[in-house]
Amino acid sequence: MEIRNTLIEALGIEITLLEKGKVVATMPVDERTRQPFGLLHGGASVALAETVASVGAYELVDKQTEAVAGLEINANHVRPKKEGIVTATAEVLHKGRTTMVWDIKITDEQGKMVCISRCTMAVIPLNKK
Repeated sequence: MEIRNTLIEALGIEITLLEKGKVVATMPVDERTRQPFGLLHGGASVALAETVASVGAYELVDKQTEAVAGLEINANHVRPKKEGIVTATAEVLHKGRTTMVWDIKITDEQGKMVCISRCTMAVIPLNKK
């Protein structure tokens, strides 16, 4: 997967585990990911959550005939974070023919919950002509 010149690269997201049905990634809490009050931006957390769900969903489809795209995402930001690293762990809850649902937990270095998210991914047939 090419990440150069993408939001993944811009936010410093790094995939640390990739297996069928589970993805783990880290993201720094720094000038790229903080809002003006110095806290982790909720949008950065959502971008991290959708990234791990998207990467995980892509691993579960037939790459020759299918692609994936985010259909819906929600997030509850439960703890502020000012600096350091957050880790997102995504696990598939439902793998259907046309959709997947992923559960994403974002934690700090001590394992405390920072954000919890759920993302629905669409499975899209590729039109090969």
